[in-house]
Amino acid sequence: MRAALYAPGLGYYAAGATKLGASGDFVTAPEISSFFGAALADVFAPMNAKNVLELGAGSGKLARNFLDASPDNKQYSILDISADLRQRQQAILMGSAVNWLDALPEKIEGIVLANEVLDAVPCEIVRFRNEHYEQARVCTANGAFEWMWQTLLTGSLLDAAKHRIPPIEGYTSEINLEAEALVATLAERLTDGALCFVDYGFPQREYYVPDRSAGTLACHYQHRVHFDPLRLAGLQDVTAHVDFTAMAEAAVDAGASVICYATQAQFLLRANLLQRFENTVFSSEVERIKALGDIQKLLSPTEMGELFKVLTVGKGSAVDALAHLADIDQSYRL
Repeated sequence: MRAALYAPGLGYYAAGATKLGASGDFVTAPEISSFFGAALADVFAPMNAKNVLELGAGSGKLARNFLDASPDNKQYSILDISADLRQRQQAILMGSAVNWLDALPEKIEGIVLANEVLDAVPCEIVRFRNEHYEQARVCTANGAFEWMWQTLLTGSLLDAAKHRIPPIEGYTSEINLEAEALVATLAERLTDGALCFVDYGFPQREYYVPDRSAGTLACHYQHRVHFDPLRLAGLQDVTAHVDFTAMAEAAVDAGASVICYATQAQFLLRANLLQRFENTVFSSEVERIKALGDIQKLLSPTEMGELFKVLTVGKGSAVDALAHLADIDQSYRL
């Protein structure tokens, strides 16, 4: 998965093909509506944070809309390993107070935004077969990629598999220790602030259920979804749903507190997205109707509203500053 997505010059995020929007392979919330970034700016406004760090900033539209909706000047930084996307971000953010980083800062203060980042962190596929847990490997045979399964005998992946993967013959799913490590690193380096992860996924008790015996790994190519990551390697996005319980536990173990876990719809409504829409003056009724339709995609249970979740964790003064999120918090589901 790492090679298919990030190999220099060959991986999906390292090559120059259009990824986002109608001409790409998938559409993210910032691409759908400018109200998404504005809502995030509104919900985090009580923190009065001067610094914002965005991971995997896509086209740069989230940064653009967040900054446009922020009442004060902020130092906005972007960390994106895709050179192609970085160029697009620099074009859309030209003239803005944005700088690009090559590595995570040793200390982080303020707001960290990660929209659809964790799902693209390389994960492992594990299955239960013949009373053993096996890890999926990839090999080549006759010029093509094929699956090869290796029995897990020891290690952290086996420990996680025993805890999460049901002992049901043939049950196959994903475990993303690398994403957990990323969350832990961010939480460890956070001195005073909040981390906000927006992604599709489930809490653990809903992720590894008997009915989801084939896992969640999926590929996106030209707005079509299929489930064979060994096909079109380097030309398609490869993702897996996020285990939000694992991410929350990683943050807490690293010293952060869970501030809020909610669906995207709950979070955006609490961020007064609809009030911002009502207060916006549109150039025409057609523009207003289109904007409302885009917001509907963000909120509808049949679109992004329920499948996408928002996990916010923090340290220091941010925990009290974001106390207004308590009325939508569903961290008990984790």
